[in-house]
Amino acid sequence: MSHDPITALLTERGAAYGPFVDQAATSQALAGHLRATCRYGRLDADMREALELIAMKMSRIVHGNPNRIDSWDDIAGYARLVADRLRGVVR
Repeated sequence: MSHDPITALLTERGAAYGPFVDQAATSQALAGHLRATCRYGRLDADMREALELIAMKMSRIVHGNPNRIDSWDDIAGYARLVADRLRGVVR
């Protein structure tokens, strides 16, 4: 049997975050609620992207291992990118 790095990665992620179809449904539902608000379109692109990525990370946390530290760090990181840009620091 040949080594397939994509299969290995998907297996590892599935173990960490649960089935992709479940995680994706929750992530899209959260993002959909954000998009449905009357002021969502007024947000800058980086703000919308950060919020949607945070929704994805929240979904991964509730469907997978909530003790996976990098998920929590990622949420903080996405928020920090926007906060820093508002302070004039673009990364």
